[in-house]
Amino acid sequence: MNLIPLRKIGYNLFRILLPIIGSFGQWLLRALHSHILQFKAVVNTSSSSGSSPRSAWIQRVNLHKALRRILLPITAILVVLLLWQIIYSQPGANLPTPAQVWQDTWDPLIKDPFFDFGGNDKGLFWQIWASLQRVAIGFTLAALAGVLGGMIIGVNRWLYEAVDPIFQVLRTVPPLAWLPISLAAFRDATPSAIFVIFITAIWPILINTTVGVQRIPQDYRNVARIVHMSGWKYFFKIVFPATVPYIFTGLRIGVGLSWLAIVAAEMLIGGVGIGFFIWDAWNSSRISEIILALIYVGIVGLLLDRLMAWIGSLVVAEDH
Repeated sequence: MNLIPLRKIGYNLFRILLPIIGSFGQWLLRALHSHILQFKAVVNTSSSSGSSPRSAWIQRVNLHKALRRILLPITAILVVLLLWQIIYSQPGANLPTPAQVWQDTWDPLIKDPFFDFGGNDKGLFWQIWASLQRVAIGFTLAALAGVLGGMIIGVNRWLYEAVDPIFQVLRTVPPLAWLPISLAAFRDATPSAIFVIFITAIWPILINTTVGVQRIPQDYRNVARIVHMSGWKYFFKIVFPATVPYIFTGLRIGVGLSWLAIVAAEMLIGGVGIGFFIWDAWNSSRISEIILALIYVGIVGLLLDRLMAWIGSLVVAEDH
C-alpha cells in the first residue's frame, strides 16, 4: 500500500487544523474563565442576599447554550474542511484542497487585501468595495421606489388589480436577462449594473409593502374615519407603523437578491468588482482565487442580511 498520499493528507490537515484549533482553544479558555468568574459572582451575590440560586442556574444554562451555538458550527466547518481535504487530495483532482487554496491565495490576496497595482489588479477589499457601492445605490433606489409604490398600490384596490399581473410577470424575469436592455438604454456598464440591482431588488420590497398595507386591521381604518384623520396623518400614524415588519421582510430579501445580482452582472460588464474578479480568475484558471472570492461573497452577503435584520429589529422594537 502506498503511504505517500496518506502522509501528504495528514500533513496538509495538520497545517490547516493546528492553527485553527490552537486559536479556538485559547479563545475558549478565555471565554470559560470569564464566564466562570461571572458565575461565581452571581452565586456569591445570591448567597449573600439570601435569595434563591435560580438566577445562577439560569446563567449556567445560558452559558452552555452560548457555547453550544459556537461549538456546533465550528465543528461542522472543521468536518467540511476535513472531508474536502480527503476527497480532493487524490492525484488528478479537479479542485484544490483547502491547504492548496490557502497556499495559493495567501500572498497577496489574504495577506494584503488592500493592495492596488492599478487597473483591475486590486486586492479583494477594493473589489468588494466597488461591488458594495453599486449595491448601495441600486438597493437604495429600489427601497425608496418599492416602499413608496407599495404603499400607494396597497391603499388603492383598483390600482392593485391593474398592476399586479404586470408585477407577477416582471418579477420572474432573471436578473441577467435585464442586462442587455439596460446596456442598450444607458450605454454604460456602471448604470447598467445599478439598474440590474434596482430591478432585481424592487419586487420583493414592493410586493411585501403592498401586502402589509392591505393587511392593516379594519378597526384602524374605521377609527381613522371616525376621527376624520387627514391623509398624511393616516399615513404616518397608521399605515407606516403597521407595515414596518412587512417592509423589512422585503428589504432583507431585496438586499440578498441585490448581492446575487451584482456578482452575476459584474461577470459580464467587467471593471473592478468581485464578480469580474471571479470571472477573470476563471479565464486564467486560478481556481483557488475563485474559491477564496466565493467565501468572501458569502460572508459579505451574510453580513448584509444581518445588518438589515438588526436595523429592522430596532425599528420594530421602537414601534412596539
